[in-house]
Amino acid sequence: MSVDRFNKAPNLAGRLWDQTGSVLVEFAILLPLVTVIVFGSVDLLYAFYQWNAAAKAVAIGARIAAVSDPVAAGLNTLSNRVVVSGVAVPRGPMPSFIVTCNGDTTSCDCDGTCTGMAGNSYDMTAMNRIVFGRGSVRCGDATSSYTTGMCDVLPSIRAANVVIVYRQSGLGFAGRPGGPVPTITLSLQNMTFEFFFLQALGIHIAIPPVTTTITAEDLCSGGGSGSCGS
Repeated sequence: MSVDRFNKAPNLAGRLWDQTGSVLVEFAILLPLVTVIVFGSVDLLYAFYQWNAAAKAVAIGARIAAVSDPVAAGLNTLSNRVVVSGVAVPRGPMPSFIVTCNGDTTSCDCDGTCTGMAGNSYDMTAMNRIVFGRGSVRCGDATSSYTTGMCDVLPSIRAANVVIVYRQSGLGFAGRPGGPVPTITLSLQNMTFEFFFLQALGIHIAIPPVTTTITAEDLCSGGGSGSCGS
């Protein structure tokens, strides 16, 4: 009698170690973690691509700026207007200047001597040439490296994101046919990474500062005809 009761007693130890459904529980716990890792990796790689594209775009923009009409209208004729005590000084040293052109405010500010520059000297056409490329008014239509602009490399770039600084480098001289030879620093501002998934969560991360510096060659878009420096 006692043996039958013992045999019919519930197996409590077996119930405590019952693993039925454990795989489903583990899957439910790991699924959100795996999803975050996969989607996060996609966004991280895309952000890394955008950062590299921004650096390449800035280099392209600086190169165009070095051989094109300056965004600060009149800057390329500055060397012809060097005047000391009301007298023109041919082949004299260039005056010191720092001209900052901001695409967001569409303005150029001069610190130093900028004889010949108008009060509102911002040249939108010159800025668009840098952003969109030579002979273009939109992104993505470049047919060669010569016509490639900044936004052909990174489509999210607009003129409002570009800041260009022209700084007298000490090179050149008054009356130089090609104009002054400033150091050109081009940088991006107010840009954020575009994410596939994190952006839907309201996460916005600014692109770290990207800057390139180059020495100007001939601040003229006339193909070296000399019309710009006259």
